Amino acid sequence: MALALRTDRLEISPLVRADTETFAEYRREPAVARYQSWTSDFTVANAEAIVAAQPMTDVPAAGEWIQLGLRAAIGNSSKRTLIGDVAVGCDTVQPSTYEVGVTLASAYQGAGYASEALRCVIDWLMRECRAHRIVMQGDARNTSVLDLMRRLGLRHEGTVLEGDWFKDEWTTLERFALLHREWQSH
Repeated sequence: MALALRTDRLEISPLVRADTETFAEYRREPAVARYQSWTSDFTVANAEAIVAAQPMTDVPAAGEWIQLGLRAAIGNSSKRTLIGDVAVGCDTVQPSTYEVGVTLASAYQGAGYASEALRCVIDWLMRECRAHRIVMQGDARNTSVLDLMRRLGLRHEGTVLEGDWFKDEWTTLERFALLHREWQSH
């Protein structure tokens, strides 16, 4: 895969086999897994399966997801450290519609990396992939991610009240979106 995005602090590209141990390590953190679809017993084998299932193209086709690793230069090291990932999924029915999500190791949360990465990925999807629409959703209790979506300029589209059976309880989801024409006017 040739996809390689860059920001001031990050290199963003598809996860590869060499990332699997670090990928599994931060996904095992209970605070990281709390509002995610996996649990803190996430294994290296789980990580390997996700990496092996990556699409062979830079842009996922309908129904596919790609995990883009977020790599930062930490300290004085010239080596880039995997600190998280952005998931990009293509809607199975609606053309040019993508869902995005972000996960960061807890040590790197609160430093602006999620905003920086998502801005870059959203710009890439809009500019290069000609996305019509980008959606994000989050658990209503996860105020950090809801604030992140607002900071990114996504528009709140609705609340799915107790509409998601998630980790043995009914949860409420907040859904946000951004249309191509809205992105152009930013």
